[in-house]
Amino acid sequence: MSIQLFTLPNKKGTLPLRLAHGHFATSHSHVNYYLDLAKTKHRLSEAKEVASELCSKFRTSRIIDTILCLDGTEVIGTCMANELTQSGYSNMNAHRTIYVVTPEHTSGSQLFFRENTAPMIQGKHVLVLAASTVTGYTVQAAIEAIRYYNGYPEGICSIFSCLDECAGFPITSVYNKKEDLEDYISCPSTDCPMCRKGIKLDGLVNSFGISTF
Repeated sequence: MSIQLFTLPNKKGTLPLRLAHGHFATSHSHVNYYLDLAKTKHRLSEAKEVASELCSKFRTSRIIDTILCLDGTEVIGTCMANELTQSGYSNMNAHRTIYVVTPEHTSGSQLFFRENTAPMIQGKHVLVLAASTVTGYTVQAAIEAIRYYNGYPEGICSIFSCLDECAGFPITSVYNKKEDLEDYISCPSTDCPMCRKGIKLDGLVNSFGISTF
């Protein structure tokens, strides 16, 4: 089957959020919207716009050495690094730059870094960047991994977020449930109102996209 996407403009009227209404399963929950963030993450013009908006909203008096990219957000992370460097953010790196890093995952969904990337976390002030923050499990794991490798988490940014904060950090986002998508539902698969009504799943969703049934 195919799903019908529609767009939701942000407050500036640009950078549309592409989404579809239905019944979808993620690795952590069941949701009633599928957010199609592929172009937002991989199209340079949109990635630049996301980066600019997140950087304008993100506030910290601390330095940023590293951007830890989750969910395939490396293009946005690179644009943010460029934006933050141009904005005159100070950092501890010898070359006055910002690292853009992607973690690996174990079979148990734990995040880890190899010997050549771990120094980009160790002793560094790290900003976590996610595509969406719905349950907060992945972002929480990222914060724990940063601390495990003796880094210093400094904040969380996300294109879309259902949460105001996670792991003690406020979440800076372009879109959020409270202001943009009030009827967004995320619930455990064992307590899903759509399942109770006998509504079948439309597809499986992860950071790569959707597989419809």
